[in-house]
Amino acid sequence: MLYNNHLLQEQELQVPVSDRAFQYNDGFFETAIIADGRLRFWAQHQQRMQEAAEALQLQVPPYFFDTAFEEQLLALARHEAADRYGRLKLKVWRAGAGLYTPNTNAVNWLATAQPASPAPYTPLHIGVCRNVHTVPTPLSQVKGPNAPLYVLAGLEKQAQQKDDLLLLSAAGMVSEMISSNVFWLRENVLYTPALETGCVKGILRRNIIGWCQSQGIACQEVKHAPEQLLQAEAVFAANVTGIRGVASINGAPVRQQESFLTMLRQDLHL
Repeated sequence: MLYNNHLLQEQELQVPVSDRAFQYNDGFFETAIIADGRLRFWAQHQQRMQEAAEALQLQVPPYFFDTAFEEQLLALARHEAADRYGRLKLKVWRAGAGLYTPNTNAVNWLATAQPASPAPYTPLHIGVCRNVHTVPTPLSQVKGPNAPLYVLAGLEKQAQQKDDLLLLSAAGMVSEMISSNVFWLRENVLYTPALETGCVKGILRRNIIGWCQSQGIACQEVKHAPEQLLQAEAVFAANVTGIRGVASINGAPVRQQESFLTMLRQDLHL
């Protein structure tokens, strides 16, 4: 692992009890896929780091956006035998002490890498989350500050014995899944929930919307009820690990247009 530019073994990491990551979850994280010796979609991850730092008023090091830092992360992946296919997690949090009012906007950071396997193509059987709802805030688009919400959704997923859950906004509109954005295709239009539903502004979400623009495919960011998905020709989950179709929602079957998902995977090099 890399802790503030120092290569450490896990047992060497020492973080004080006063650390703000422990006390207040005062930070964010990025999870990137390493494939064939490169960081997939790294430019978009850098963009989201800038957005997260601005939302949390953090001063991230300028070298985060240099090529040398990317090479440093790839060197970590090689050190952990994760460069062929792996998962990199970069956790960034506010340094210093203080209570709710911090005494600095400088940051600490920790990067870890581990081998992983590509996401399977097997379709998902999902439910609808009832215990928690997404809420749009200045922090809802980035990863980390709202983690307990997804933990509770994960516990409900276990209880429902589903592969994933569809999270709704407080108004009952489709927002996202536990760790993925959601899309659905209907009559040659691709739909995805608007950021105003409280969903994360996912890396693959950005790429799929950009792909639609380049292909001349209509893509709409909407506030729709979950019943709309049952009328779609395809429903799928998308995050940095890949794209997985949805086969059923609360036991109701969903059509799968596998040719569309195959084309999307190929064009985005997933």
